[in-house]
Amino acid sequence: METIELQVDADVARTFQSAQPEQQQKVQALMSQWLKRAMAVTQLQATMDSLSDEAEANGLTPEILQSILDDE
Repeated sequence: METIELQVDADVARTFQSAQPEQQQKVQALMSQWLKRAMAVTQLQATMDSLSDEAEANGLTPEILQSILDDE
C-alpha cells in the first residue's frame, strides 16, 4: 500500500486521529475503494470527452448524430 496526503476539515482529522486503529483501517479501505471508483469515472469522462471532440472535429454534429439515431 502507498500513502497519500489529503486535506480534510479539522473535525474530520481529529476524529480520524482519535479513532481506534481498526476503525482507521476500515476508513482507509473505504476511502481507497471510493477513490478507485472516482478516478475510474474521471478517466471514463475524459475518454468520452476526447471521443466527442474527435467526432466533432471530423464533422459529426449533435444534429447529425441524432439523425443517425433516428434512422435506426
